[in-house]
Amino acid sequence: MKKIILIRHGRAENQDPYITDFERSLTVKGKIISREMAKLFRKKEKNPGLIITSPAFRALETALIFADEFEIRLENVKMDARLCFRPGINHLFEILKSVISNYDAITLFGHNPSLTEMADRLSRDGFEFLTKTGIVCLSFPAESWAEIKLNTGNVEYFLKAEK
Repeated sequence: MKKIILIRHGRAENQDPYITDFERSLTVKGKIISREMAKLFRKKEKNPGLIITSPAFRALETALIFADEFEIRLENVKMDARLCFRPGINHLFEILKSVISNYDAITLFGHNPSLTEMADRLSRDGFEFLTKTGIVCLSFPAESWAEIKLNTGNVEYFLKAEK
């Protein structure tokens, strides 16, 4: 069995004319909620597998908070620009091709609406909406990442932050 875990970045600063959208950071509340969600995630998963994040700062910050909760070293968090802003399902399949088969899980940090679309297209029963710092885990009856197909995933759990 293989798992794809999708995590949307935490609450970020509002747009500012002096910084790019790419550089926006998490708010203080976003950092606190991300830490709480990382602890909740830790109760569900013993090992998040390979962590891959969008390089946009708010997604990277969120990924690093989760990595810290699992005591995963910085150099083991991978950045992939294909997760930045509007990646399609084809980008996800490209990423899966590069995942070493000995990983049974990958955890991807990124943005909406892309992550919601990925969860919806991968899930057998569909998926509505991934909230900020929301976590959805999809499992697949597959031995390799190449076997992952659309509409075959089972939603194992969906965790969302309390407001």
